[in-house]
Amino acid sequence: MRGQTQVIGFVECQSPYQAFADAFLPEVLRGLHEAARQENYHVLFEPIAPNGNSSDSYSKLIRERHADGIVLSGPRFDDEELLRLHEEGVPVVLQGQLPGADIPFVDVDNVGGARLATEHLISVGHRRIALITNAPLIYTAASERHIGYLHALSEAGLGVDESLIKTGSFYPQSGATAMEELLASDPRPTAVFVAGDTVAIGAMQAAKRAGLHIPNELAVVGFDDAPIAEFLDPPLTTIRLPAYGLGWGAAETLIRIVNDEQIQTSKIFLETELVIRESCGAKLQG
Repeated sequence: MRGQTQVIGFVECQSPYQAFADAFLPEVLRGLHEAARQENYHVLFEPIAPNGNSSDSYSKLIRERHADGIVLSGPRFDDEELLRLHEEGVPVVLQGQLPGADIPFVDVDNVGGARLATEHLISVGHRRIALITNAPLIYTAASERHIGYLHALSEAGLGVDESLIKTGSFYPQSGATAMEELLASDPRPTAVFVAGDTVAIGAMQAAKRAGLHIPNELAVVGFDDAPIAEFLDPPLTTIRLPAYGLGWGAAETLIRIVNDEQIQTSKIFLETELVIRESCGAKLQG
């Protein structure tokens, strides 16, 4: 049966500051909006600070009839309210996935993408490769990208230096802070995989402020291929995610569930690819 509000909620598990700093988000929203509009639905966007009262926000969207169902982006391992809503039969679709839960999702291979990014840095000669996560590891996507980085090092026979793993938190300043910490290490890394382009923006600026040339003195690879990535200085090598497709696929799946229509699959994986630009171009000498 068609919902009563003709509205789907898009819940972003970030604070408003983090969400609106996210260079990847506009394309996701465009996909959501266009898929919803095709079915005469509207999208209500709700960024939620992880330390805020998320359960109240989730519940209000549904129980006060503001939305017929929700797309939740950036699920966390500790989100018990999300599981309760699903168990109650509330239509929910994830952007990302929650291991052990049977909630429908649209996602990419975060482990494989992160492994590909790290392998590329290894292939051009780097051995001391740092990681700046896109978010704390309580977020499933951040955890998966961390795993992919570790897999690449292991497969190359490289040891893991925990001092080279720093935590980002969605926005550029977190990347800058993490990069400053990395550059204080001795010896410093020769390359950094930053698991989110928005975080990479800050990381690259911090490296430049420290007087380092990218890529000759420090190679950088990101993740997302946010629209701004190709216009950075230097243009950012990154893992391309189909942002529009993530939005479209999640909205289309949710609306089918809301309307009691059959869905072909509850697990949708979209492809990623490595986009090589100038930020990782140096091969180590000697």
